[in-house]
Amino acid sequence: MDYSKQDEKILSYNDVVLRRSDLGILKGPHFINDRIIEFYFSFLSSSTVSEDILLVPPSISFWIANCPDPESLKDVIEPLKLQDKNLVLFTVNDNSDVNLAQGGTHWSLLVYSKNLNTFVHHDSCSGLNTEDAKKLYQAVRTSVASTARFEVAFTPQQKNSYDCGVYVMAIARAICAWHESEMIDKGGDWFSTLTEINASTVSCVRKEILEQIQMLMTQK
Repeated sequence: MDYSKQDEKILSYNDVVLRRSDLGILKGPHFINDRIIEFYFSFLSSSTVSEDILLVPPSISFWIANCPDPESLKDVIEPLKLQDKNLVLFTVNDNSDVNLAQGGTHWSLLVYSKNLNTFVHHDSCSGLNTEDAKKLYQAVRTSVASTARFEVAFTPQQKNSYDCGVYVMAIARAICAWHESEMIDKGGDWFSTLTEINASTVSCVRKEILEQIQMLMTQK
């Protein structure tokens, strides 16, 4: 394998740089890395018109959950203006070593809803990341709403060991679509919209993200 070619930069999108190896991850049955999720969160953010929803990049979510210094944590959280948002989406990863880049073996999604006053955890693998999600919840709760509770909600379950990151992206997309359809103004939650996500739709999401990246590459 030509590792130098795999490390080649293929796309700069907002603040995200993708490399050729990321295309291979999307093409095959592989575990999704931080860069791909960060790209897709940035893409979803650019596609939505609402300023009251925030998709937090994986690197920031990870640092919030694992930052050992309260002052450093404050410096990270304050610019996000979390209290101004109706919905905030955080990725959860089971890596707890701040010195280990691209660590961890499982992704899930933690969603803060101002309307529900709740942090909702969506995990596509039987709650594998519940404790990691609670750690992130505890780290960020006082910066958003000290009375907000933690809840584990319905989540479509993955059928293999590598699609957790794609489920995170598919669920994030469904929540953004629900939010943009103005259902949020009617109260309630987005949980019923997730029933449409399954192994087949997740496979399509993986393909669609790959095609979106390739289209953006041709526009450079």
